[in-house]
Amino acid sequence: MDRLSDGMDYSGDAGVASFFSSDFKRHDDLKQLLDSNRDNLKLDAMKRIIGMVAKGRDASDLFPAVVKNVVSKNTEVKKLVYVYLVRYAEEQQDLALLSISTFQRALKDPNQLIRASALRVLSSIRVPVIVPIVMLAIRESSADMSPYVRKTAAHAIPKLYSLDPEQKEELVQILDKLLADRTTLVVGSAVMAFEEVCPERIDLIHKNYRKLCSLLVDVDEWGQVVILNTLTRYARTQFLDPNIGDLTLDGEEKPFYDEEEKPGKQDADKPDGNENDKEKQHKNIKSKPKVEMDSDHRLLLKNCRPLLQSRSASVVMAVVQLYHHLAPKTEVHAVIKPLIRLLRSHPEVQAVVLTSIAAMSANRKTLFEPYMKNFFVRSSDPLQIKLFKLEILTNIANETNIPPILREFQTYISSQDKEFIAATIEAIGRCASNIKEVAETCLNGLVALLSHRDPAVVGGAVVVAKTLLQTQRSGNKAVISQLAKMVDRVAVPPARAAILWLLGEHSERIPHLPPDVLRKMAKTFPEEEDVVKLQILNLASKLQLTNPTQTTLLCQYVLNLAKYDQSYDIRDRARFLRQLLFPENPNSKLFKYAKRIILSSKPAPILQSRFNDRDHFQLGSLSHYLNSRANGYRDLPVFPSEAPDPTVRNVEPPPSSFTSKIVALDSKSKKQKQKKTFYSDSEKSKGSSDESGSSGTSDSDSDSSSDSEESSSESDSSDEKLQEDTKPKGKPPKPIERKVVRYKEQLKKRGSDTESGSSEEENTSEDTSGDSSETENSTSEVEKKQKESNVDLLLDLDFEETGYQRGNGSGYQGLGTSLLSPTTNPTNGTGNEKPEDALDKIQVKLFAMHSIFT
Repeated sequence: MDRLSDGMDYSGDAGVASFFSSDFKRHDDLKQLLDSNRDNLKLDAMKRIIGMVAKGRDASDLFPAVVKNVVSKNTEVKKLVYVYLVRYAEEQQDLALLSISTFQRALKDPNQLIRASALRVLSSIRVPVIVPIVMLAIRESSADMSPYVRKTAAHAIPKLYSLDPEQKEELVQILDKLLADRTTLVVGSAVMAFEEVCPERIDLIHKNYRKLCSLLVDVDEWGQVVILNTLTRYARTQFLDPNIGDLTLDGEEKPFYDEEEKPGKQDADKPDGNENDKEKQHKNIKSKPKVEMDSDHRLLLKNCRPLLQSRSASVVMAVVQLYHHLAPKTEVHAVIKPLIRLLRSHPEVQAVVLTSIAAMSANRKTLFEPYMKNFFVRSSDPLQIKLFKLEILTNIANETNIPPILREFQTYISSQDKEFIAATIEAIGRCASNIKEVAETCLNGLVALLSHRDPAVVGGAVVVAKTLLQTQRSGNKAVISQLAKMVDRVAVPPARAAILWLLGEHSERIPHLPPDVLRKMAKTFPEEEDVVKLQILNLASKLQLTNPTQTTLLCQYVLNLAKYDQSYDIRDRARFLRQLLFPENPNSKLFKYAKRIILSSKPAPILQSRFNDRDHFQLGSLSHYLNSRANGYRDLPVFPSEAPDPTVRNVEPPPSSFTSKIVALDSKSKKQKQKKTFYSDSEKSKGSSDESGSSGTSDSDSDSSSDSEESSSESDSSDEKLQEDTKPKGKPPKPIERKVVRYKEQLKKRGSDTESGSSEEENTSEDTSGDSSETENSTSEVEKKQKESNVDLLLDLDFEETGYQRGNGSGYQGLGTSLLSPTTNPTNGTGNEKPEDALDKIQVKLFAMHSIFT
């Protein structure tokens, strides 16, 4: 105080200025680092800024300093700048618009991360003026070579659609192209965009359905959840319900009895007809249903099943809901064990899983009976988890497993949590009402709880006992008498009201107790709760009708007290009962029917699970968890009554150029085989004609020679056609003279060898007279030339198909031919490699190619 009152000015104090000075500039050091010329300083500043954003601190005042660095040549700095801009581009739209040209240039950057970040920032600027620019960027990015950029384009589609819904048609065209993408990185994002933009366009899924099923295992976990939900909705519209009866693949219902197994035909000759045999036959037919689904429906279930082993709880839950809504009842058991495995996860995951299990166990109790011990409550479980487990144990209880469940409930009563104790007592009552064999045992246990020291336990036991007694038409006099004697000790208002209701309902069977109880309650009427006051009025009115001699004055006294009560409900009830019981006109019709109105029999309450009414919500959704329709929830479609056309999912792949070339090669090989068989037949025919005369020989020679010429011309034409088909497209390089393929000459020589022996000797003599040295070569040299010719043909076909040409000699020019390149291993002085060395180096490749062509 002395320092503040000494009259001195402390405005220059740094500590005071940091809190009270209006012109204090925050983040001055970061701005100076961002304005520096050194990339390492800028990178440090951006890391600090991104750290601030990650911690939730406001860094929007740094936007002008950050956006200037969007033109930085440092890739790391540019990445962090784009991350910052994605966060604040929507808030600082005017400043972000100044960098539109920079973002457009970044879309052409060689780095895929920069291209994707630029598109992400561009789509985050929500200004209608730049919609055409964003649309152009999305269209170009959807055809990008990088899957990461195409994925970012899919994420940008919903942003643009929410900004301008009129662009839907063009966005759907881009979506159709992205859905056809076979890259697992893109598929999940494309399906997400489909759900956001046009979920009603089922025709976009038709041709991609089988691809989505096949790629489901390889997609990332986030994409798996999205695809599974989409395929669930798709299958509900395209396939029949697998649980409505025996179905064929076409969706037609089969008759219950086959024509050969109709009992009427078998027993028509028997006058008496054995009824036992008929019953056995009925059982055999019912026990073996032939449920056959659509092949695409089965494909979806088959490809989803491996995902049950996923480490992600959301993926497992997505598969569980798909099986729950689409699979036959006999196959749903496959998802139970993975669902139980999720109970070892975090409490948040347990809550969602237990909600789904409680909903499934309400209608399919037998699925979870083998796993009963997994639902026993632990002391460390949160209250919500305990209540869910109690619900499941009550749902799966039956005559077989009820003893251990009741023993487990007995231990829960000793818990310190009053809400959990009340839920346990209610669960005991539900078990007693559902299983008649243990109803008496449960009622006795509830009566034993009436002496519990905790008033909450006693009150809950009274309420549940009243419900059980109401379900038993005859009632239990001993229990009702015991409850009547405890009315003074029970302090819980609902429990006191339950005792009064029981006494009024059974006042004729126990006439001596209700008047005394009414007398006691009339004394404390002003201090009672409203729910108790209403039951006192009901008890007084019933006793007035059944025992008027003893209770008329008490009834009038209670009505007078209620006439001046603070609650208008009690005043209205008292006014109504007074006119009904003590009318001014004794001949009124209401007085005549008063007993039928007040003492009419009430229907017994039905104790059922609170999860029974959640079937109309999709399992595992937020609406299902809350039991209330959440914003954005869409109902599951209903199964069609008739199967839609399954041929819409048949998509034939376009024929590739490679397959057409393989077909051409196969046709050429078939023609060569036909030629060989033709000549062999001619030789046989010529051998038979030699015996008849020389005229037949001359005719066969002329025919064979003409056929050989035709076959050689056909082979030449087919070779030329094949070479034209396999030539590379575009402008060819400088033409180079190619060696004559010696393989064709070999074929021609083989064809000429099949002619008559005399002509063969003449041809060989003519061939050998030119050069006698060639005929004296060794067999190894001939085989080497044979292989060499095969090498030429195979390499010619190979490199013609890939678009490369062969150079002079035996060297080859083109990609992937370094072993044969004339510049790599010159051996003969001319820069070309010898064929013998080439054979040794690419022997494996030639063997594989030779096996294909032959």
